[in-house]
Amino acid sequence: MTSQFKKITAIRGMNDVLPDNACHWEALEGVLRTWLAQYGYLNMRVPALEQTRLFTRGIGEVTDIVEKEMYSFTDSLNGESLTLRPEITAGVVRATIEHNLLYERARRVFTMGPVFRHERPQRGRYRQFHQLDVEALGLLGPDVDAELILMTARLWRILGIDGMALELNSLGQLAERQAHRAALIAYLEKHRDILDEDGLRRLYTNPLRVLDTKNPALQAMADGAPRLFDFLGTESKDHFAGVCERLNEAGVSYRLNPRMVRGLDYYNLTVFEWVTDKLGAQATVCGGGRYDDLIGLLGGKPAPAVGFAIGMERLLDLWLQCATREPSRECDVYVIHQGELAQRRAMGLAEALRDHGTNVIVHAGTNGFKAQFRRADASGARFAVILGEDELASGHASVKSLRAEPSQAEGAQQQVPFEALADYLKDRV
Repeated sequence: MTSQFKKITAIRGMNDVLPDNACHWEALEGVLRTWLAQYGYLNMRVPALEQTRLFTRGIGEVTDIVEKEMYSFTDSLNGESLTLRPEITAGVVRATIEHNLLYERARRVFTMGPVFRHERPQRGRYRQFHQLDVEALGLLGPDVDAELILMTARLWRILGIDGMALELNSLGQLAERQAHRAALIAYLEKHRDILDEDGLRRLYTNPLRVLDTKNPALQAMADGAPRLFDFLGTESKDHFAGVCERLNEAGVSYRLNPRMVRGLDYYNLTVFEWVTDKLGAQATVCGGGRYDDLIGLLGGKPAPAVGFAIGMERLLDLWLQCATREPSRECDVYVIHQGELAQRRAMGLAEALRDHGTNVIVHAGTNGFKAQFRRADASGARFAVILGEDELASGHASVKSLRAEPSQAEGAQQQVPFEALADYLKDRV
């Protein structure tokens, strides 16, 4: 009888990562953890679900994220408004305040995990996606800003990703932004007749974001707007100069982009983005900057902070474009057997191999040798270990290379005593 139950599929924009691709995720995450350890960053983990007011206060009520993209709902148990995190920094800051992490010393931390935004799904932009979030908390000065940028430049080299371009700007301090804001509103009011719907909506609530428009008809107007950099005081300009000088000394090239404001209200002073032309419309792979006021804004003792986030799906896409990756491998060794006694012995030998750190699959079932070899090859294993009547009688396993090895041609077969099998394979897989 045909089932009347409608097939359940994944929610649009929220994707499954299947085993053949998950191995690339794991490899990339391993590279990232090693790279972060080089700079003294320690892992912390924060919830994917937070109180909505954390984001409305931290990110800004008139940002696109808060206005259009958050997944928020009312908790049926207590009536509290909750939100699946659209970014991670606010949660890290909340945890830093709640657990008093900066009481004894500054902290360098990172976290990786899913974030959620209700956007139109397209390449590099999904409704559930993943971020690497890196934060230097309690550290003040252009040297820290520059180090974070140098870190990311090193990452591109480690991964073999070329063609990344760095864009840089300074948003100054609050009083400077307020003076610029007044001048900008006056300028935009003179061009009110050409502003689009978003521009009119943001004119008095978030005029700086009007300059970040993607509307081609507004580009000339945006280019002629008062520049925030012209309103910066000596301290802000000195801080930015300190960042630029350190990047120049390190040989990191960059482009000054006075219209870069980022999509979050909490930034001040340095902001930066790494962009590429290899991902279609989604050019930004990494973005961040300084947010010295956020800890105080969210109720903590004021402390400086700077950080960045990398979109993991975009980074993985780039990495797979630029680097040759091995196909996924289920195991190092696949054990083939014939007969019940051989099957039992195979399980014991496999446990001994695992004791030595080798990843092993023992064929399940009683298929013939030909079918088992097909399955062994499909598993990606480097070696097949074969047990039949002859092997049981002699106490030697037949070991066949399934992949070309530097010291052994593909298809070569060796007879190895059972007791020496683990040592034989240990240095070959």
